[in-house]
Amino acid sequence: MKLPVFVVDAFTAKAFHGNPAAVCLLENKLDEDIHQKIAREMNLSETAFIRKLHPTDNFTQSSCFGLRWFTPANEVPLCGHATLASAAVLFDKIKNVNSTLTFVTLSGELKARRAEDGIILDLPLYPAHPQDFHEVEDLIKTAIGDTQVQDVRYSPDTRKLLVRLSDTYKRSFLENLKVNTQDLPQVENTGKVKGLILTLKGEPGGQTPAFDFYSRYFAPWVGVSEDPVTGSAHAVLSSYWSQQLGKKDMHGRAIFLFFHFFNFKLAFLLICTIDLKMQ
Repeated sequence: MKLPVFVVDAFTAKAFHGNPAAVCLLENKLDEDIHQKIAREMNLSETAFIRKLHPTDNFTQSSCFGLRWFTPANEVPLCGHATLASAAVLFDKIKNVNSTLTFVTLSGELKARRAEDGIILDLPLYPAHPQDFHEVEDLIKTAIGDTQVQDVRYSPDTRKLLVRLSDTYKRSFLENLKVNTQDLPQVENTGKVKGLILTLKGEPGGQTPAFDFYSRYFAPWVGVSEDPVTGSAHAVLSSYWSQQLGKKDMHGRAIFLFFHFFNFKLAFLLICTIDLKMQ
């Protein structure tokens, strides 16, 4: 059985930029363990598997598909950049005729729709609640040492810990900050935290374009030391900063990447085929 696999750079219009994801189109059902083996072989932060929901569906005409995401280590409940990559494969390579695609996922139905300058992806907003610093102090100090922290929030829906650094820091500080991710799974092994978001308030003026917030994302618990830019993290960041800043339309910057809220562009890097011999 041959499986087409696309490698797509999300959040960018240039090859070798952005955040790469593998996208696999499934004509037939796969054995459960094969998903993880393919994701491990692709060795990207996420590999997405698009599947037909009904035998009569096809990738060109149908508008609703199943979607799952796997890191090299395990399945995850939500991945923004791999969802965007999946929509781009269907729209731009398979030539799907619909203007909007619906993906049935572990996080509910996600929609991606064509836009004049790319694809708009609708992700859920997940609230982050105040977190007692002392309960996560070991985790934070292991990750960033004595870096000053202004706010700590926790998202139970995504199991992400949001750490806002002091407003006294500049963007360059966050970009150059050395983060110890290797020891985090040992320090936090209860399963409560599966991702660490470091974020910083944007700098007012003097910059083109201006940004409302900056961020970096780390998920060694699922086999991803640092992800260049993460849609699921921004589902938490957007909720937090919208509340903090009193804004609905925001510009954020993840390390090396610019995006405007959830309006993303993509660049295709590679199309390959996996030949599976089922035994």
